Amino acid sequence: MANPKVFFDMTVDGKPAGRIVMELFADTTPKTAENFRALCTGEKGMGKLGKPLHYKGSIFHGVDINYTLCGGDFIAGTGTGGESIYEERFFKDENFIRKHTGPGILSMWNFGGNKNGSEFMISMNENMDYDEEFVVFGQVVEGLDVITSIMEQVGDESGWCKPSKPVVIANCGQIS
Repeated sequence: MANPKVFFDMTVDGKPAGRIVMELFADTTPKTAENFRALCTGEKGMGKLGKPLHYKGSIFHGVDINYTLCGGDFIAGTGTGGESIYEERFFKDENFIRKHTGPGILSMWNFGGNKNGSEFMISMNENMDYDEEFVVFGQVVEGLDVITSIMEQVGDESGWCKPSKPVVIANCGQIS
């Protein structure tokens, strides 16, 4: 069976910014890929924290124009929240088979080992320091140019920062 593909339709400061399409590695990280896929479709309804288990309408809360774009905190919108689709709010690291090898790698952002919820990052460079800390579960297959443009619009040359303008997942879902 083919790995699923999901999409984000992005806006920056309320203006359309383009579509990002991601392949999820269900073949090597089935639990992590399923969590992300279901959060893209919103099919699991409400979470235990009283918010929809859905990325739609959530923001990207962090950017480092040299490395990553971070999102997925649909609870607080600050990088301090999030929730998985599973019984527990967080789930264990699935494995570290795949690595942060270059642009477009999709991995979980966590609250320490074995604390994966809904937060994720899209890496834009190789980053071996992340390889045994953040589970790689997908890759961008279309829209790297969209990510680069967003990072240039809202990032800061000094490194990690909160985006200077709202970066929102206006719509999301599953393609295949």
